[in-house]
Amino acid sequence: MGEALTKLVDKHPNRWSQHLPYVQLAYNTAVHTSTGVSPYELVFKEHPRSKFEIITEKISPATVREKTERLRETVSETLKSPLKISLTGLVYSRVGKYYSRIKMRAFHVIKSLQAGLRGLRPSLYPVTQRCLSNGKPLPSEPDSEQPRTMKIENGEKVQPTFSPQEMSRRHDMIRQHMERSGLDACVFTSYHNVYYFSDFLYYKFGRNYAYIVTPEKATSVSACIDYGQPWRRTFGENIVYTDWHKDNFFHAMKSLNYPLGNAKRIGLEFDVMPLDEYAKFSDAFPNAHFKDVGESTMHMRMFKSNEEIELIKQGARIADLGGEAVRKVIKEGVGEHEVALAGTDAMVREIARTYPHQELRDTWVWFQSGINTDGAHNAVTSRRLRKGDILSMNCFPIIQGHYVALERTLFLDHVPSDKHMELWEINCKVHRRGLELIKPGVRCCDIAHELNEIYREHDLLNYRIFGYGHSFGVLNHYYGREASLELREHVETVLQPNMVISMEPHITVPEGKPGAGAYREHDILVIKEDGTVENITKFPFGPEYNVLTGK
Repeated sequence: MGEALTKLVDKHPNRWSQHLPYVQLAYNTAVHTSTGVSPYELVFKEHPRSKFEIITEKISPATVREKTERLRETVSETLKSPLKISLTGLVYSRVGKYYSRIKMRAFHVIKSLQAGLRGLRPSLYPVTQRCLSNGKPLPSEPDSEQPRTMKIENGEKVQPTFSPQEMSRRHDMIRQHMERSGLDACVFTSYHNVYYFSDFLYYKFGRNYAYIVTPEKATSVSACIDYGQPWRRTFGENIVYTDWHKDNFFHAMKSLNYPLGNAKRIGLEFDVMPLDEYAKFSDAFPNAHFKDVGESTMHMRMFKSNEEIELIKQGARIADLGGEAVRKVIKEGVGEHEVALAGTDAMVREIARTYPHQELRDTWVWFQSGINTDGAHNAVTSRRLRKGDILSMNCFPIIQGHYVALERTLFLDHVPSDKHMELWEINCKVHRRGLELIKPGVRCCDIAHELNEIYREHDLLNYRIFGYGHSFGVLNHYYGREASLELREHVETVLQPNMVISMEPHITVPEGKPGAGAYREHDILVIKEDGTVENITKFPFGPEYNVLTGK
């Protein structure tokens, strides 16, 4: 095996530099199974390392050669084992059981070594050759006639979410940052930044997407399964990669004479970049230095343009409509899911009416009752509503990637105890004070500390379970959190004009205690350029409005 590895390394140094970490893991597993000796001590003469450490190791052709020589030197040790089991079979069984993430990588690597492995020792597990339906063996290499990248300009460009002036403003911001930081290009891969700079919001489904910005141009990189839709939505150009070859995504970023191939300093989003993907970027651009742009772009998104604020205002209006639709169907015996569906349907229809040119996706309602209210992000269930239930209504209209929320505490038919009423009114008191504190020049942490004191006065501080508010804009439960604009004790950000932030105090009283349940109110505030603050949530809160008769 060592000889076969060495020959293949000499013949294909670039390809083996990508696959060697997986070969090492598969081979080490086989050694351990054959001899009972720690493979790292036997082969590498060093303490074990994690598989992630090996996968992300930067490997050059020189180190590939060194590693394979060390493997070859120890092959004789493994052959001393009396166990007559195919090394290939061992790799398949052990990798399949313990290294599921690495299984397919190891499979393809070892498959190409089968000729050498068959002569290594007798096999109790015959190698099964994969075949096409006509009985012919599958080709060992991808079909060279199938394209790796394509240009698909199907139809016409659609009406964008924002004006060309707004999108150009965003590109000017990132290019100015690139110039200050000495970056040749930025490769955005997150939902939020791909969308923020391109107006294209992808569905991942296990594939990679990107938006590449250089000083001269901007291009989205999308999967062929989406066909022409990414081009229709993208502010800029588009490259499509196919499924016919492995890692075509990385090939696409270097194709079509795109200047990224010569970039020496590239911005990546370290906060969302998995380790294995970072390793592939390193292999694709071996001469490049990578720098984080995740935090800097977050600060750009924290400040909203007038167009963004107008869209968020429309979202708040639609959230209020969703809340009214929810109120109308709340009654004893109705399931949480039925209430949630009513609110979701109302909001989706209003988004479609208001923005007929936009995609409709991700809008939802969390409606919780009784004990299900204890967590703010608890999923909807089919629990039937009962009189006296504490209820939590959460409406989230998503307009082209922009998150808006309305959240209210309600009770069905009656408030079941004086303690429930007391806790609700205290939380409303905190909410009102929080709305007063949000203004330009105030630090996020100072707001949190002052509101803590109100809870402390009533011995309720230990019932808080999250912060008092957060930023809005390009955001969802799976992307886009702007962590530097949160009303938390450790966030020292100063509130400024063109920020949009929520006030949402929440306490959860555990089951079995007086007043058990969760209490939360949520409004959205816009800090204007003139220093005034506008509350764009109009749905009332508190006992005067939200004890529902259910009739």
